[in-house]
Amino acid sequence: MSVYKAIAAVQAELAKEGISKSRNNQQQGYKFRGIDDVYNALAPILAKHGLCVLPRCKSREVVERVNQKGTALFYVTVEAEFDFVCAEDGSKHTVGPMYGEAMDSGDKATNKAMSAAYKYAAMQAFAIPTEGDNDADATTHEVQPIKREGQPTSGAWEAVDAATQAGLLKLAANIAEFIETGDATGAWELIERHALNTDEKAALWTRLDSKTRTALKKAHEQRKAA
Repeated sequence: MSVYKAIAAVQAELAKEGISKSRNNQQQGYKFRGIDDVYNALAPILAKHGLCVLPRCKSREVVERVNQKGTALFYVTVEAEFDFVCAEDGSKHTVGPMYGEAMDSGDKATNKAMSAAYKYAAMQAFAIPTEGDNDADATTHEVQPIKREGQPTSGAWEAVDAATQAGLLKLAANIAEFIETGDATGAWELIERHALNTDEKAALWTRLDSKTRTALKKAHEQRKAA
C-alpha cells in the first residue's frame, strides 16, 4: 500500500532536517519542541508526499484540580487515534490509541491535550527524537492532591504502613504490565483478587498514572454493564 511509502518518505526527510528544540520551559529549565514547531516542520513535508493525518478523539476525561495558590486547574486526558491516509490511492494506517494530557486554568486544556496526542503520534510514527519533559505546553503546575468524596487521596499514601506501601508498589507495577499489553480487564481482576480495603485502594490509586486509571475505569464500567 502506498501509505507506507509515504510514511517512509516523510520519515526520511525528517531524518535529514529534524525538528529543533527552540523553546524553553521557564519553571524547570529544559528545552522542548512545541506543537507549532511540529506543525510547521511537518505540514510542507506531508503535503509534498501526499500524506494526510486525520485525528479522531475517542474519549475525554476532565478532572478539576487546584494549584498551590488556590487557582482552579482543569486536567484533561484525551484518547485519540490518527489515520495516516495516502492521497494517491486512499490507503491508510491508523496510529493509536494515543493519549494526551494537559492542564490549564482557562478553556484550553482540551486543545493542549489534543495537540500533545498529535505531537507524540507524529514523533513515534516518524521516529522524531525527543528529550526531557515535553510540553503541554511549557508550563509546569504545582497542584494539591485530589480530594474525592468518600475516598480522599490527600495523604492516602502516607496513611498506610511501609509494608503495605511495598506491596502496593509491586501491585501497581503488575497492573502497568497488564495495561501495556492492552489487558485492562485482567488488571482490574488482579486488583479484585487482592481484596484491598478502602485505604489501600486510595493509596494504590495515587501510584497509577492517568492512562492506567482511565483504562481501569473503562474496564470497571464494562464489567458492570456485562
